[in-house]
Amino acid sequence: CRNNTRSSSELKTGLSSLPPPRNTHGESAAGGTGQFGAASGSVGLSAAVTVVVIPAANGAGQDRDSELSCRNGAPNGESSSAGLAHSNGLSVTNNGTTVSNNNGVSAQPAANNSNSTAEANSAVKKKKRLSQSEEDIIRLIGQHLHDLGLNQTVDLLMQESGCRLEHPSATKFRNHVMEGEWDKAESDLNELKALMHSPSAIVPVMTLVTSPCLPVQRMKFLLLQQKYLEYLEDGKVLEALQVLRAELTPLKYNTERIHILSGYLMCSHAEDLRAKAEWEGKGTASRTKLLDKLQTYLPPSVMLPPRRLQTLLKQAVELQRERCLYHNTKLDSGLDSVSLLLDHACSRKQFPCYTQQILTEHCNEVWFCKFSNDGTKLATGSKDTTVIVWHVDTETQQLKLMKTLEGHAYGVSYLAWSPDDVYLIACGPDDCSELWLWNVQTGELRTKMSQSHEDSLTSVAWNPDGKRFVTGGQRGQFYQCDLDGNLLDSWEGVRVQCLWCLSDGRTVLASDTHQRIRGYNFEDLTDRNIVQEDHPIMSFTVSKNGRLALLNVATQGVHLWDLQDRVLVRKYQGVTQGFYTIHSCFGGHNEDFIASGSEDHKVYIWHRRSELPIAELTGHTRTVNCVSWNPVLPGLLASASDDGTVRIWGPAPFLDVQDECNSKTMS
Repeated sequence: CRNNTRSSSELKTGLSSLPPPRNTHGESAAGGTGQFGAASGSVGLSAAVTVVVIPAANGAGQDRDSELSCRNGAPNGESSSAGLAHSNGLSVTNNGTTVSNNNGVSAQPAANNSNSTAEANSAVKKKKRLSQSEEDIIRLIGQHLHDLGLNQTVDLLMQESGCRLEHPSATKFRNHVMEGEWDKAESDLNELKALMHSPSAIVPVMTLVTSPCLPVQRMKFLLLQQKYLEYLEDGKVLEALQVLRAELTPLKYNTERIHILSGYLMCSHAEDLRAKAEWEGKGTASRTKLLDKLQTYLPPSVMLPPRRLQTLLKQAVELQRERCLYHNTKLDSGLDSVSLLLDHACSRKQFPCYTQQILTEHCNEVWFCKFSNDGTKLATGSKDTTVIVWHVDTETQQLKLMKTLEGHAYGVSYLAWSPDDVYLIACGPDDCSELWLWNVQTGELRTKMSQSHEDSLTSVAWNPDGKRFVTGGQRGQFYQCDLDGNLLDSWEGVRVQCLWCLSDGRTVLASDTHQRIRGYNFEDLTDRNIVQEDHPIMSFTVSKNGRLALLNVATQGVHLWDLQDRVLVRKYQGVTQGFYTIHSCFGGHNEDFIASGSEDHKVYIWHRRSELPIAELTGHTRTVNCVSWNPVLPGLLASASDDGTVRIWGPAPFLDVQDECNSKTMS
């Protein structure tokens, strides 16, 4: 036998001439070409050494209806024949004894060459069996690489892992769609039809049970619609008309859409067609969009959803942002603006927890503060009978005195900006029966209103149209007036603590002395109960979307209510709230945060979803009456206190690069 067998060096030479196994997309390495048979014959083994070629368990032609991402349940490409043959389809029989190696190439007996045996043993290391999640990850990476155009890398990845990026029928379907071969793509649907019954398909299972042909019908309709539009763009009106009459209409699907498509026959030129159809035109863009729609009807084991890896990464980034207690910036939703190598984490140093400026121009208690809607001004009202309007430098976030509005004999306890920030209304404390309407741009007093000396006008709210406002107090009435102070409507018998106009322009919310908030409609003169508390509501404010109300409740603190569902959502802890009127606010990016003053001289900040404070700001020496968060600059917060000062809070003033790096590692 030895005399009739080539030397080990000859054998190695013969083996090195073997072509690499073809093992992509689930095809057998021995499939079709017979190349391994020819190469094996050239090895020159004696008659005592027989090379047997066994087809792989998942050869081409047997894999048509498979929905698995790896061949026949063997993730690493191992044969399902229990070791009788490798996935490359080769086994070696030596005098009746079968010897296999992982390369699917015959191995010499140990007596022939110890070096060959050592090489064979090193190659015999068994591949690790991949779990389902590992297979999914490989496919996701493969899809992303394919989208980047790295197709050779994808082929190598799929070959080495033994996985398959997508079903062969799906690959064929994809190619035909992208090449615009509509008849072939329509024929591919018959092969894909059976694969749509998988429970992992996005189409609801009940739809498949009641009408298994419906997804195919939808896919066919989308294909024919693209075909029709491309014919029209090319000026082939007769061919397009034939598709409309002989192919689309007989489907009896989405008749309304067919009527719309028929109207495109009247388009005079291609640009007109693309504009009316809201279509990208013939080419890669529209066909890619079409393919994205088509593959929603196929289970992911057959064809992955488009850009699936990017979708998962975006979801992960968004979830980390949502869970970050200090995230307070609007970032690009794309992945280019973030690092995927580190978890998202914002530092407290990036949050408005640090005193940036102390405004000391008031000479008595400061009862109220409010940023304008455009964020460029801050108005503060004081017991010293003045209103000071400050200009906000949006670049440096520093404030400078802009105007002082004087003459409020009772002091200023409440301020309200008009929607366009042209006007500012100032109200006084309980014994004040007047309000002042100022033109902020000119500094002139437009209206000084007083309906009765018995009134107590302590609260005000602007109608969204900017032409009307409502005002009232605890003497038992509130009014709706125009900019000249003329009375338009009134509601008697309501002792008002705080007012708010909803965006519908008709409904006014009013907290009263019965520990409730009611909605009053001036058009149909109806009212209804919305919020009922067990203690007096000292003040409240409403979120921009009108859904949530933030209440400062006597002896209870800050409560968050859902106005639509009329339920108490959260009770925020930490703040000291007695019977002083303290004004809280929503703020930060997307109004994710809540801030409130407190009788213990602090400012408390909560994330909206967390009842425990994430920051307690110290610096004031007496009760903090009011806080206001800049609606445009999410890192700017103002607080007004009985200590006669207004504090401006912002991020740490000396946040350097090292701090930013360290903050990324904080959880």
